[in-house]
Amino acid sequence: MWTCPHCGRRFANKNQTHACGRYELESLFVRADESVRRLFDLFAEAVRENGEVTVLPEKTRVAFQVRMSFAALVPRRRWLDGHLVLAQTVDEPWVRKVEVISPHNQVHHFRLREPSDLTPALKARIRDAYAVGEQRHLSET
Repeated sequence: MWTCPHCGRRFANKNQTHACGRYELESLFVRADESVRRLFDLFAEAVRENGEVTVLPEKTRVAFQVRMSFAALVPRRRWLDGHLVLAQTVDEPWVRKVEVISPHNQVHHFRLREPSDLTPALKARIRDAYAVGEQRHLSET
């Protein structure tokens, strides 16, 4: 693990590019409805069901990291835009778009508007993304 000497954030790779800075979680929710913060808390709870996680407020988003970042949420006024990093592409109703970063790191974008959007299927994929965050998927290749 490498730690940025400026902001103190830890990364799996040395000198990893990032938006260096120190940000507060609450500042990201200033313009959002209260329901958006509650939805964030539900998502964070679903992540924590998988184990220890570092929650990293950034300039425009909140990242979730184990060894590497595997999920992020961007608070909007009435919803959360988010993504999960998975080891392979999945075709599920909650997926809005997929970006292939590398063969084993595929970013699946989604939107949460209400608690019912956090379905059992999405929670299962959060578990898969958590494993990617631990980089377990690399030992399986």
